[in-house]
Amino acid sequence: MKAEKIRELTDEELNQKVSSCKEELFNLRFQLATGQLDNHKRIKDVKKDIARCKTILRQREIAASR
Repeated sequence: MKAEKIRELTDEELNQKVSSCKEELFNLRFQLATGQLDNHKRIKDVKKDIARCKTILRQREIAASR
């Protein structure tokens, strides 16, 4: 997901997105361990989505405290 689309989400939606991405990452890692994962790049993509969401949440937190 692109940063522009993530910025349009509310804080609550971002938190839900982080939770769902973490759950997906867990499932992908489980598939990797059992040898069922076809697309290894998906793990990297999900990690980056989590980082983007958390970065935007932190930016909003810092802006709100000023």
